[in-house]
Amino acid sequence: MRVASLTPSNTEIVTALGLAHTLVGVDDHTDDPQAAHAARLGPDLSIDVDRLAALRPDLVLTSLSVPGMERVVEAVERASLPHLTLDPVTLADVTRDLHTVGAALGVPDRADALARDFERDLAAWRVHAPTPPRVLVEWWPKPVIGAARDSWITDLLAGLGAQNALAHLPVRSAPLTPEALRDLQLDLLVLSWCGARKLRPEVAHARGLGVPVACIHERYLGRPGPNLREGARLIAQALGVPA
Repeated sequence: MRVASLTPSNTEIVTALGLAHTLVGVDDHTDDPQAAHAARLGPDLSIDVDRLAALRPDLVLTSLSVPGMERVVEAVERASLPHLTLDPVTLADVTRDLHTVGAALGVPDRADALARDFERDLAAWRVHAPTPPRVLVEWWPKPVIGAARDSWITDLLAGLGAQNALAHLPVRSAPLTPEALRDLQLDLLVLSWCGARKLRPEVAHARGLGVPVACIHERYLGRPGPNLREGARLIAQALGVPA
């Protein structure tokens, strides 16, 4: 089996299933060391489809979780390449995708075990507080863009006993004015900037919100795959759950 993965989250599912050796091509944002041998195909929104086709993949794993990826999926379809497109919104969708990819790659038993471990580990980090802490996961700082209701973040926080401060907004993510950000009355702000080389808590502290700020790399929160387990642990730690 020759597999190409066009987003880091899909790559991380493949490697978690023990199938890193099947990867022949990945997007430029993939940083999983197990995929270091695979050809680079360009940024996730600008995949070189001609180079992808030249790799003769048996399966291309595409995604719609990144805005704009629909154009890449359409290009893959025009090239008549066999592909599987994932578009998770909830944690249940992420678990389903583990099973779907595992079945497509011929390792359903491994996928079942991975899904069980995923759900067990997420359940292990629960905050016990009189009221659910209000948490915002920030995808970008200028303007502030946060994870809203239609994001796996909502379920992840609920499973921790916390609350997504933007759960009232029926979109995947939302921009916030400084006034709207203050009105959220946060208990914790989590910086998980997508595509940023460095997280800078001083930028958040300069807003004068007076709330704790946690820095968690996007690989643990912004990618709908098995690494969300570590993201949950890190948020729980920031909320005071002992390591």
